[in-house]
Amino acid sequence: QVQLVESGGGLVQAGGSLRLSCAASGSTFSYPNMGWFRQAPGKEREFVAAINWGSGSTDYADSVKGRFTISRDNAKNTVYLQMNRLNVEDTAVYYCGACSAGRRLYTVRYGCDYWGQGTQVTVSS
Repeated sequence: QVQLVESGGGLVQAGGSLRLSCAASGSTFSYPNMGWFRQAPGKEREFVAAINWGSGSTDYADSVKGRFTISRDNAKNTVYLQMNRLNVEDTAVYYCGACSAGRRLYTVRYGCDYWGQGTQVTVSS
């Protein structure tokens, strides 16, 4: 199993930026892909972005393309989500996910196996 700890959330003004971090520990070799998801009040958890540890290949939800960037630092076992031009609709709890071996990168958008506790992002107008 892996343990995931998110950090970097907070309160920002619309148009501002935040960078989220997800520190992974444990059996990370079993989880070749990592993802960011979010859940807003009254909404289902939705896919935001995914990345492959080895290749660095990425996948994004249409709602965040051009504004968010996912990246990883393999030496630190950490995945990042740089969020720019934030708007009120981005307000949500953001979760980091670890996705099982054998799963193609594009399948991450359908869910992962393990989750962190989440970090709150609130965007004010």
